[in-house]
Amino acid sequence: MPPSLLSLPSASSKPPVFRVDIPLLPESAVGSALQFIDLLRGANLLASQRQGAQAPRLAWRLLDAEGLPLAPLPGPLAAYTTPDEQATGPAPAHALLIPSFHAPDIPGIRAVAARHQALSRQLGIALDAGQKLLTVGNGAWLAAQSGRLNGRQACLPWFYVAGFERDFPGIGHSLGQDLSEDGPWLSCALPSSVNLLVMALARHALGPELGIACETVMAPDHQRARAALQANAQQHIPATRDSALARAIAWMEAHLDEPYSLARLAEAASVSRRTLLRHFQQELSQSPLDHLHSLRCARARVMLEVTLESVPSIAVACGYADPAAFRRIFVRYMGMAPAEYRKRHALRAPRRRWRVEVK
Repeated sequence: MPPSLLSLPSASSKPPVFRVDIPLLPESAVGSALQFIDLLRGANLLASQRQGAQAPRLAWRLLDAEGLPLAPLPGPLAAYTTPDEQATGPAPAHALLIPSFHAPDIPGIRAVAARHQALSRQLGIALDAGQKLLTVGNGAWLAAQSGRLNGRQACLPWFYVAGFERDFPGIGHSLGQDLSEDGPWLSCALPSSVNLLVMALARHALGPELGIACETVMAPDHQRARAALQANAQQHIPATRDSALARAIAWMEAHLDEPYSLARLAEAASVSRRTLLRHFQQELSQSPLDHLHSLRCARARVMLEVTLESVPSIAVACGYADPAAFRRIFVRYMGMAPAEYRKRHALRAPRRRWRVEVK
């Protein structure tokens, strides 16, 4: 049985990760799956703000109907399909999400379910292994077809209830609700309730404290919105101040080409050196110097991609007086030498290939 995050040791060097696999069928309503991922991102952001770099997090993988990871897609979809290094590997997922799918009527739903019986068998195996199963709308048909959910309650749109009852008389209905939580099965009736699904998952995967934080942000609260506007109009809510960490990073970005000085950095952040070191370790799990090296390497990558400056010149522009030291640090952070990186990623042709127009 995959362990819940709450049972994992807190002293682990890496924060615990709860992975959700999302099989997409040709008929799937992909929008609800992407909305689910966006909400997982929001939950991760809240967790990191509350508990820093060691906060537990939610990860996901998009799979095809056979259970294989989808190839990364270009453009805006890259953020959803690019593999998460913490979401890959042989370990089983902690949960599976089955989005709703497109079908014109109950016979159409039954036809889709019949075409994907292999997926339903995989869902049954996942349930036997202790994984959670999340469904949206008519995705409940694929879950119920696994044969493992008799005696459970499902949440479906009212217009599906009669047909589902005929197909699966052993499964009950959470009438009048938008979300049902019954053991390993979490089901919501409509895509508009996917936020409820994520809030329930966050309580289980991230713990009660972070679960409550997610509810505060993800659940609509019109009364709270009115109260916030009234308090703001009466100037009871001050402007958010920047943090010492933000001031330090902003100063680093503005002085990348200058020698590193912890004393100057702490002065710019208006804190002591010890306090600044503690903030970096708690929030970023690295020292200020390590973060500075990553910022400098990011600038070096851009210069290697779009300019023809020599590596020593780029080293100086990134704050390294010694080109050899720059090469060592670049290899440590990028896994290859600057010249090799330029060879692979340069966006400009070599100078010898420039066209010269003679009039």
